[in-house]
Amino acid sequence: MFLLVLLNVSVLAADPAANRPNIIVLFIDDQGYYDLGCYGATEVKTPQIDAMANGGIRFTDYYAAAPICSPSRAGLLTGCYPRRVGNQSWVHRADSRSGIHPAELTLAELFKEHGYATACIGKWHLGFQEPFLPRNQGFDSYFGLLHNLDPVEIVYFEDQGGVPLLRNDTIIKCPVDPAELTRAYTDEAIRFIEQNKEGPFFLYLPHTMLHNPLGVSAAFQGSSNWGQYGDAIQELDHHVGRLFDTLKRLEISDNTIVIYASDNGRGPGRTPQQKIRGRKLSTYEGGLRVPAIAWGPGVGVQAGRRSAAVVAAMDWYPTLATFAGIQVPADRVIDGRDISPLLKGETDIVPTPEMQKSLNASVPLRRRWDPPREWAPLITRSEYHNAFFYHGSQGALAAVRWQNWKLFLNPRLTLYDLAKDPGESQPVRNRAVARKLRGMAVLFQEEMRLDARPAGDAALRPTP
Repeated sequence: MFLLVLLNVSVLAADPAANRPNIIVLFIDDQGYYDLGCYGATEVKTPQIDAMANGGIRFTDYYAAAPICSPSRAGLLTGCYPRRVGNQSWVHRADSRSGIHPAELTLAELFKEHGYATACIGKWHLGFQEPFLPRNQGFDSYFGLLHNLDPVEIVYFEDQGGVPLLRNDTIIKCPVDPAELTRAYTDEAIRFIEQNKEGPFFLYLPHTMLHNPLGVSAAFQGSSNWGQYGDAIQELDHHVGRLFDTLKRLEISDNTIVIYASDNGRGPGRTPQQKIRGRKLSTYEGGLRVPAIAWGPGVGVQAGRRSAAVVAAMDWYPTLATFAGIQVPADRVIDGRDISPLLKGETDIVPTPEMQKSLNASVPLRRRWDPPREWAPLITRSEYHNAFFYHGSQGALAAVRWQNWKLFLNPRLTLYDLAKDPGESQPVRNRAVARKLRGMAVLFQEEMRLDARPAGDAALRPTP
């Protein structure tokens, strides 16, 4: 799923009365690394998204929180590895009794607490019992599908006529036509923006596409050279353009930042130049490395740049809070790093907390750091914070990335140099690096053992 964040950023933490940014997060489902023109696709035309890349910063080494839908969404909305918040395993089916724990502070709740109007428009997939529904997780309103439309989920709705399209608690249509959803979500998003144009607002827009079953409206059928999947991409690109047109028409585009990224990968490269292998659910690069673009030249985001910094979905939480002048509350232990200085071109790397370059720079220092004597000489705190920990679809730790190195942990330790070999085809031998990354894995496992928090469990909800 791709993540589009539209953010008006002329805010200072010292001035709570300042005009705080509007934020839109667009999450596209199941779009792979090479599946946009600006990432090498030749089968589709994506002029709107390519224009974002040309006018912004395009990340080459950005990672989703997980290689599957529900954990990935939990990571984005909490700023945590899904494992930290108990949402690491598979997806929430319609009979699920769990979700994001009500004690977690979602991105929507954070912004709502600071006077934002909030809305979720699109696919939820984060728990379906009352405590876990969007309006109990920080959103003032909801429009969309709580579930997927694949066979393993629609079976739960056979006696109801299909999966319903909802506005809050009201059924708008049942069953839904997948071909109508991309436009319907965008229409609803535009209405929300128009109604809240004076701001501030936070809009989370997770599209149902490009998850199977694909849906394409008549106007886009046959428009690409990539079958129904390519047609759906081109339809999404068109509606991204409609969002930009709305921002321009309402004269808020100069105060907006746009972040676009996917919720997980889809498949491997299709040409010799597209080296990445692996599919959704896997911990090869094709499962978690996805496109991400940040756009906002009017508010200081770099234009026409490409960044190879290792960035992850959890990083948007403290970063967007900084752009809004909101300090992440001191009791929140999250895994995301504040990358706002990187977006603004103040650094070429993700700055360390010690550099104190942004409002939420110190947030990673809340994470546990007490390495035993074996690892203390080998791993610095900053190195540990800047590592990325790959988890599989069942939530198990599978690999660690630090700088250009990636170490698979099972069935045996296998090291790759992703700078030279993004396709993970030629294992390399570097005992010192392998030991460092293995040590990071040991420290992370211990951190999660001690500090991971439970998922919400509807069965344990106190009786009012």
